[in-house]
Amino acid sequence: MDGDFDYLIVGSGSSGSVLAARLAEAGKRVLVLEAGGSDRRFFVQMPLGYGKLFYDPRVNWAYRTEADPGLAGNSDYWPRGKVLGGSSSINAMVWIRGDASDYEDWQAATGSDHWGWETVRAAYRAIEDNADGADAWRGQGGPLHIRSGRVPAHPLVGPFLDACAAAGLPRNADFNGERQEGAGLYQLTIKGGRRNSAARAFLRPALKTGRVAITLKAHVTRILFEGNRAIGVEYARGGQRHQARAGEVILSGGAINTPQLLMLSGIGPGAALAAQGIEVRLDQPNVGRHLNDHQGINYTYRMTVPTMNDILRPWWGKALVGMQYLLTGKGPLSVSINHAGGFFRTDPALNRPNMQLYFQAFSTLMPREGERPILSPDPFPGLSIGLSNCRPTSRGEIALASANPFAAPRITANAFSTESDMAEMLAAVKFIRQIAAQKPIADLIAEELRPGPGTEGDEALIADFRARSGTVFHPSCTARMGADPATSVVDSDLRVRGVQGLRVCDASAFPTLIGGNTNAPAILMGWLGAERILATAPGRG
Repeated sequence: MDGDFDYLIVGSGSSGSVLAARLAEAGKRVLVLEAGGSDRRFFVQMPLGYGKLFYDPRVNWAYRTEADPGLAGNSDYWPRGKVLGGSSSINAMVWIRGDASDYEDWQAATGSDHWGWETVRAAYRAIEDNADGADAWRGQGGPLHIRSGRVPAHPLVGPFLDACAAAGLPRNADFNGERQEGAGLYQLTIKGGRRNSAARAFLRPALKTGRVAITLKAHVTRILFEGNRAIGVEYARGGQRHQARAGEVILSGGAINTPQLLMLSGIGPGAALAAQGIEVRLDQPNVGRHLNDHQGINYTYRMTVPTMNDILRPWWGKALVGMQYLLTGKGPLSVSINHAGGFFRTDPALNRPNMQLYFQAFSTLMPREGERPILSPDPFPGLSIGLSNCRPTSRGEIALASANPFAAPRITANAFSTESDMAEMLAAVKFIRQIAAQKPIADLIAEELRPGPGTEGDEALIADFRARSGTVFHPSCTARMGADPATSVVDSDLRVRGVQGLRVCDASAFPTLIGGNTNAPAILMGWLGAERILATAPGRG
């Protein structure tokens, strides 16, 4: 392929799709290489269909971590999108920006107000087309439609929110508004009963400009250099090796694939690369390090009233809701499984929430390694109240398991490896029980099933959350942006230090992990990243 593209983007996920659209809007010619295939699949478009995608290798990298002592020796399962739209095509569609203080952290880490809260808030308002209208916080008229956060997805949401209020967590009408703390309904990236992925909202409209080209099923194997400058990439497609070139190369493969590609190309911890037989181009020990992710757990309850289990488990129920969705675009299949949630502090002395709640009128057992990889509703009316930590202090690592570009990297999650992470999770699971003990939800609960009332005392609760916790799918920071070259990979303009013509624009470049779901900040990274790339293009400074 000739080199008449201004930019080559590796990955069409939440950041890559937005980045391509914004660069094309600025008149640039963009080539996007995506390892996965088309997102034109029924279960991708249907919001609740992501349960069918959770273990599907046709759209999912389906990674496994190393056995983790912090998770009782379990190997955790990490789904990541391998499809147009990346993980935004297989996620739970919750739209959470994060706390304002998260972006104050970004500004401090980068030394740049380009990533500070005021810049970020304006960007989010420009991105959003919120069904609830615009105000000082929300945006309307932007490219990304967001479903109303005022319409409950299930009758049990009301009792749950009332129970949260009784436990001391008042209602919050907008987690993306003036304050994050409280309980309420989630805003969701759903439009017209269909998933509103980054590909649907940004990339497909950008194709109409004629300035964006996409090659699917293109697995990038290494970055090509002339001297110290990145000039393109090599990729495999259809059993053949190809090369693509452009003025600049931008990695948007995500927190796992981006550091892997950097290391395969000789940019990473020098001794580790040399041990794999890879020629070291740049000894950069921060590539793959600083891995940060949210860890979560669900408490499961048998209910005295019907839940989504009752309609989603039997064949006749599946047929009923399937027909409802096909004929009207509505019903249980048209929304996320995360019906409500919230943010709370485990210690009132904290200056911001450090825990996130998830409420699901549905329950299932997550299979462990070696078990049948399927998500199926429990055979009883059940619901789940779950939580995850917002800013864990534990850090993991992405490393090469092999110099083979088609081999999965080695993921060391290192969950719950600090005392502070342990302490706040212990306090948090106790709060779940406080909520469940409040009226009116308590009157509808028959019994706690997981972990069960026999799990009492700190030691037992800790052993339980070590055994049952796992990722909530928000890995970040593995090629982090920062002002300090000793602790970061890219500068505040997303340029990989030590080489030319190479940038990173995805969740791997997050300076710190956001307190909340990471799809919104990944989209933000593409939006603001385009501005930084255009402002610092060759010849512009």
